[in-house]
Amino acid sequence: MTPLLQLHLTLPAWLHEFPFAAHYPGDEAKMALAIELSRHNVEAGSGGPFGAAIFGADDRLIAIGVNRVVPMNCSVAHAEMMAFMLAQQRLQRPRLNRNDDGSAYGPVTLATSAMPCCQCFGASIWAGIDRLLMGARSQDVEALTHFDEGPLPHDWMGSLNQRGIEVIRDLQREAACEVLRSYTAGQGASY
Repeated sequence: MTPLLQLHLTLPAWLHEFPFAAHYPGDEAKMALAIELSRHNVEAGSGGPFGAAIFGADDRLIAIGVNRVVPMNCSVAHAEMMAFMLAQQRLQRPRLNRNDDGSAYGPVTLATSAMPCCQCFGASIWAGIDRLLMGARSQDVEALTHFDEGPLPHDWMGSLNQRGIEVIRDLQREAACEVLRSYTAGQGASY
């Protein structure tokens, strides 16, 4: 069998109809978008209960992502990873907070409906975000679903802060948890 030598990941078609705004001023608006993306993903049956969005310094939406693990048969197709890849393609650079000449571009903010798992934690560092906004905690994800969020450094917030990444958690936590509950009740929790 000849190995397939290309990779093709897609976001769901319903995103073409999603009512995006050009700017999302304030952290609450950014988080509301991430949670709404997660909710739509569950309601459409197009992936897991996670949404993410990346914003530039002017509160401009750069990219979005939703969990696509099962539809894409790809364990790395988490909402944050999809958003990172889309933003990197859109900006044509692997480090989102650096211009081609190495000068700063940002701050770049990632809003995610739930705390990043161990994979997305590492990717957040290398993708070049300056601010991380989170809804549900990993404890919420593990208590309300069957997902294993994996090991994080003991002082994961301190680790990010040392790298210059501001962390704000528990934004609209209950709304994010409600999406997790809805997913588990509706699907029996298939990843």
